[in-house]
Amino acid sequence: MEYFLQTPAWAAVQRSLGRRVFEQSGPGWSFLAVEEKNPAGKVIYAPYGPVADSVEAFDAATAALVELAGKEHAVFVRMEPVSAGFTASDAGPLLRARGLRPAPANQQPELSWIVDLEGDFKDVLAGMKPTNRNLYRNIHKKGVTFRASKDPADISVLLHFLHLTAARNGFKPQSDEYLTSVAQSLLPIGAGTLFIAELEGEPIAAAFAYDSADTRVYAHAALDDTHRKLSAGIPLLINLMADAKDKGLKHVDLWGVAPEDQPDHKWAGFTAFKKSFGGREVSYPGTWDLPVNKLRYGAYQLARKLRDKLR
Repeated sequence: MEYFLQTPAWAAVQRSLGRRVFEQSGPGWSFLAVEEKNPAGKVIYAPYGPVADSVEAFDAATAALVELAGKEHAVFVRMEPVSAGFTASDAGPLLRARGLRPAPANQQPELSWIVDLEGDFKDVLAGMKPTNRNLYRNIHKKGVTFRASKDPADISVLLHFLHLTAARNGFKPQSDEYLTSVAQSLLPIGAGTLFIAELEGEPIAAAFAYDSADTRVYAHAALDDTHRKLSAGIPLLINLMADAKDKGLKHVDLWGVAPEDQPDHKWAGFTAFKKSFGGREVSYPGTWDLPVNKLRYGAYQLARKLRDKLR
């Protein structure tokens, strides 16, 4: 799988947001890293990176990240080596032996849910719950249609539904400015698509997907609660998958899911929804820090622990 957060399209998004982006590569490795600020100071962060085809290549990529951090006077490198020549189960000892330590929290999901698109699409449908298949095949009888858009102006449809969902469920969505900028970066170059469900011409649900070379990421979705009984979000997602299949992509990444042994996890509801489409769980090593300025990093960790105790 090619991870979207390590693609030139994501670099374009980050630059459109005014962030500094660094891209480097060498034999068997590459990385996209973003300059971030946190209480410790400057951080060089490689989301779902670096990418490497062996442990040796990973070491070379890590050395390049450390060199970059030194030049940029960063306190530490933060990374998430999801495809770095070793498995998630091997990662802990291997990363600790190289001086890395687990970050205070994972920045990207440690568990994701992947639906593979190999074979005929009817095989993909066969892996889903019967309710999902039936909705996909019959919802047109209720006057619901679906369209795919590359027009950045259509992000307003998704933003409207996100506002409604946030007000209903009491959560804070990403800002309109952020998602508008992402749409303006990705849609014109074909690296993103907005999928919209409509009832008699009026939008009732929307989803925003990002594409890498072989994987579509189900990134943002929301619907109009007025028409919740139609469950349009289910056939909308299946249309998103069918479109990915037609485009020649091999996987749909439904993004983060909750661990099976944590039924009260904040993502438990989303997880049940995602698993109803068939697929498989993928485990990643999580987010790790490699201190460059060890004194300042140590002070940062100590301050965090004191703050947590005071809470």
